[in-house]
Amino acid sequence: MQYRYRLVLLFMAIFIAGCSTTPPPRQPSNICSIFRQYPQWYWDTQGVKRRWGVPIAVQMAIIHQESAFKGKALPARTKLLWIIPWTRPSSAYGYTQALKQTWKRYKRENGRVWVSRTDFGDAVDFIGWYVNTAHRRVGISKYDAYNIYLAYHEGMGGFKRKTYLRKRWLVSVAQKVKRRAIRYQAQLRRCQRSLPSKPWYKIW
Repeated sequence: MQYRYRLVLLFMAIFIAGCSTTPPPRQPSNICSIFRQYPQWYWDTQGVKRRWGVPIAVQMAIIHQESAFKGKALPARTKLLWIIPWTRPSSAYGYTQALKQTWKRYKRENGRVWVSRTDFGDAVDFIGWYVNTAHRRVGISKYDAYNIYLAYHEGMGGFKRKTYLRKRWLVSVAQKVKRRAIRYQAQLRRCQRSLPSKPWYKIW
């Protein structure tokens, strides 16, 4: 009986942990503050840099733009008759606002079955995979936050067709992502030595 009780408690704890997400950082415009608040995020982005070669500042600038670091972010609903909340415009979800089909492709190509769009570590690995794919397929530098974001938003086919040229707002957003990546990189350069090192017992 006691064993069953403990098992129920364990499943409840797992369920609650799965339902909760980390709150957005207190100072989202300062990468040093973010990583001091959430050291695991720093270690996650370091792992992505090693695996995919994508700069930490670029990873974080994309997530800032896509979700403002909200783990369960969803696109705003469309309006029926300009008033009534209606359907959402896409299947985008989570930190990276990855579409369901793109996320499935990421899982399939990397053999990652138990990943989640609401998990920060999985989210930045997705960004690393996508940027690396864009680098291989359309030749975008992994340091070029501006063009990376255009390809991220339009897809690689759309990027090659330059569909973004018909969307002034998107070009403006991509420029903002570039500026944020530059700012994050400058901040990280100043504080990186003082950030906590990953403990030896934590395995990437």
